[in-house]
Parts: sequence; structure tokens; C-alpha cells
Amino acid sequence: MSDLTSAGAAVGGAPVGGDGPTTEATTGGDGKERSASLWADARRQLVRDPVFVIAALYILVVGSMAAFPKLWTSQDPRACSTDRSRIGPSWEHPFGFDLLGCDYYAHAIYGARPSMVIAVMATSAIVIVGGLLGLLAGYYGGWVDTIISRVMDIFFSLPFLLGAIVFLTVIKRQNIWTITMVLFLLAWPTIARIIRGSVISSKDLDYVHAAKAVGARNSRLMFRHVLPNAIAPMLVYATIVLGSFVAAEATLTFLGVGLQPPAQSWGIMISAHQVYFLEDPWLLLFPCGLLIGTVLSFILMGDALRDALDPKFR
Repeated sequence: MSDLTSAGAAVGGAPVGGDGPTTEATTGGDGKERSASLWADARRQLVRDPVFVIAALYILVVGSMAAFPKLWTSQDPRACSTDRSRIGPSWEHPFGFDLLGCDYYAHAIYGARPSMVIAVMATSAIVIVGGLLGLLAGYYGGWVDTIISRVMDIFFSLPFLLGAIVFLTVIKRQNIWTITMVLFLLAWPTIARIIRGSVISSKDLDYVHAAKAVGARNSRLMFRHVLPNAIAPMLVYATIVLGSFVAAEATLTFLGVGLQPPAQSWGIMISAHQVYFLEDPWLLLFPCGLLIGTVLSFILMGDALRDALDPKFR
């Protein structure tokens, strides 16, 4: 997880929101005024980036599969018959049937939900908790920063995958909530350190000192002046870590400490059919393809977002 820190660390430096300095408007070639703010420029760049658009569309498709699976299939993934065990793909059943004779396409559609739910919940938790702790540490400094930083160091000392395996083995209850909690506990320090560094560099900007001089409270300074200009790297990291959590759920499930049948997920599909790769490779290719496509799309979106929000890439 620490390798992803550099993806967002380079972003920042320019005021992007809050009550900071007003950016002058520029006039485009069509004679109309166009906002020159960082966020407006980033939005225009992302819309014109084919890689970002394709990745976002893929995530939109996977998200709709997770939220509304019946839009994609009318088959019941639990309607199984051993008479159809490992029958190959056909026009009516494009992914064929799994070992138990269940429709593999329906299983793949319904398997998107646990991975996406875990990824979204864990990412939301680390953004809220890690972002808040990083904001407090960076803004106040002193003993507040010391305590929070030492707690972060303790969690940083835990290997991510090994720590997740140990925690889930000790808990002995593998479900969406326990996996989300473990991923959150092991991942929040990275985003806290990212936002801490951004806050430290943003809190000394001139307009922040000006707001402080006119009597603005600390809460207003943090959430209206400092945070909007320090949030860009956190958004970049959060986008990338969504894909990492999807991969982490599949990995933990594959290793036997994640979700367990009768739950449905891509990790279970891979784990249950790994021994049939040479005989029926499609049993692995379909779930692996969906998993790789989802993780890669999140990473590409994060890279595009980083480039769009970093003025040095313009």
C-alpha cells in the first residue's frame, strides 16, 4: 500500500477552493470567459482524456452490475444442477457453467457486488478517518502531530497482506464487514500521511494567514481554507486504492481467509476453479478478466486524475 503514496504525493501546491485567492478568468478562442481554476481545468482535461473516459465507463458498467445485477442477467446464480457441471460457454450461457452446474455468467455478475461494496466502504472509512487525523496532525503540529504520527508508525509496521491474514484468522468471521474493517485498519495511515503533508504545505499560504488575521476560527481555517487546497492528493490516492481493495478482497478470499461460500465473489470463483485451468481455462479467465479490468480501470483513473490536478503536468 505504501507504494501508492507517491501517486498522490506530487499533487498540490495551488489554491483550488475555499476562500483562497480568486483566480482570474481567461477568455477562450470562442470569445467566452472560461474559468481558469485548477478544478475547472482538471475537469476539462479529464473529459478529453480517452483513457480516463474508457476507464470510467468500465467502472460504471461494473458498478451497475454490483448495484443492479438483474439488469444484466435474468438467471439465478444459485439455480444449479450437477448435470451441467463445467459445460463450456454457449450463446445462451456465455460463460458456461461452473463446477456445481451454476450459470457462470450470473455468478460473475452477482460476484461484483461484494468486491465493490468492500472497496467503497473501506475507502470511505479511510478517507473520513485518515483524512481527519491527517488534517489535525498537519494543522496543529506539536504534541497532536507527535501522537497521531506515532500511531501511524505502529500501523505502518504491519505488513498489509500478512496483517490482514492474521486479523481475519483471529476474528474467525469472514464477511463483508470484517474484511472492510481489516482493510480500513491497515490502510488509513497512508492517506493520513498524505493529507498531513498537504496540510503542512497549505496552512502557510498567504490567504490562510490573512483569514487568521481577521479572526477566523481554527475549524473554519481547516475546513474552508486549508482542506480544499490539500484534498487533491487524497482524491488521487482514494481512486487508486479502490482498485487495490478490490484486488485485496479477491486475494484474501483466494487464500481462504476472505469471503466463504455460499457468498459470491470473483475471488471465490477463482479459488474454486483454479485446479481446472488446464482442462477448462475459461473458468479462470472470465473472473480474472473482470477483476483485472476493474483494478486496472481504477489505477488508470487515478493516474489521469493525478495528471489533471498537478499543474506541473500542464
